[in-house]
Amino acid sequence: MSVPETIEEVVASGLCTGCGLCESVAGREHVRMGLSLLGHSRPYVPEPLDPAVERRALASCPGVRVDGPGRPRGVQVHPVWGPVRELHRSWATDPAVRLKAAAGGTLSTLGRYLLASGEVEAVLHVRARGDRAWLTEGVVSRSEQEVVSGAQSRYGPSAPLVHVRRLLDEGVVFAVIAKPCDISAVRRLAKVDPRVDAQVKYLLTIFCGGVHGAHIPRAIIRYHDLEESEIGVFRYRGEGWPGALSVQTRDGVRKDMTYLGGWTGKPYSYDMQFRCKICPDAVGEVADLSVPDGWILKDGKPCYDEAPGRNIAVARTERGQRLLHAAVAAGYLELAPMTMAELDPMHANHPDRKLGGPVQLLALRLTRQKRLVATGYRPLSTLRRAGVRVAWRQFTGTLRRIARRDNREPLI
Repeated sequence: MSVPETIEEVVASGLCTGCGLCESVAGREHVRMGLSLLGHSRPYVPEPLDPAVERRALASCPGVRVDGPGRPRGVQVHPVWGPVRELHRSWATDPAVRLKAAAGGTLSTLGRYLLASGEVEAVLHVRARGDRAWLTEGVVSRSEQEVVSGAQSRYGPSAPLVHVRRLLDEGVVFAVIAKPCDISAVRRLAKVDPRVDAQVKYLLTIFCGGVHGAHIPRAIIRYHDLEESEIGVFRYRGEGWPGALSVQTRDGVRKDMTYLGGWTGKPYSYDMQFRCKICPDAVGEVADLSVPDGWILKDGKPCYDEAPGRNIAVARTERGQRLLHAAVAAGYLELAPMTMAELDPMHANHPDRKLGGPVQLLALRLTRQKRLVATGYRPLSTLRRAGVRVAWRQFTGTLRRIARRDNREPLI
């Protein structure tokens, strides 16, 4: 077995991330994104594709290949967290944005600043879907108000990159705020489409724990004895840090669950797409800025009590550094010092996944599965950091998932 050679092979082998770039590159008349039987964002190919069209789509597909940053010169490169030029706590200076958005609202406020300053004409990001608030859709915002309207954590399936080709064709200068795998797809697209480097000025991301299917929010709605058609608001986090998961009907009925009760634990992990379980870059190494939660710790563990939200800002590139400090100078963002030693316990779930990445991909290769090619993620140094126990646990875990056929997905 080797890498997938068709879009349908990417899906069937469990390597699809659901980003939507294949629809954008091939055109909606050839490839259409939708929800699969498992509730994931997946492409549907109604008729056989022209080979040239399919090759263009696969050239940037993050289910086929992702290219890491390697070891940039003059930059500290951590075995888990990747290139780190600067590291800060961060939050929006506007208290309303800080309250409404994910964690401290850093990504939302950076999107606002980029539009207000004129550095970009649009921001590509996601928001709750208008007609079905428990789903997520990709949107293009051209004003500060539109960016803020999309603020909030969104954990479900989405395909933000369906808009990329349209923006490139229109000559729009824009920024992308999306998951790490989405950012990897845009970086790959830049290798085959020179317009990307000219028009996509900033790539901003999060630390990602994986994408579950649409069955999770549906199950939460049913748990509260509500109907999907009734839902007007579905917030994975409330307003506050981190806040309760809140479901509200259009006529004002509100039901809350605790942050942990809503989307973590076994139901979430069982529903997570296979590609997330072998992801080589959940911390967004190839973005300009990675902006995860800045967890408040008690006794070394994340605290879920209400408190003023905050993020962590990890500057990966010189462009990301400049953006951070320009937003601070303009009064949009506030930074505070932090150290690498503080980052580790805040995101204790990421090291094992990241350090096990090379052996997980090896497991796919040895079992002759269709596999993802990942370069530039320093596999030898990560394996040395992981040690035999972590590497073996990740390797055998991947073998078990393959044996259960958890990497197989029915086509739409």
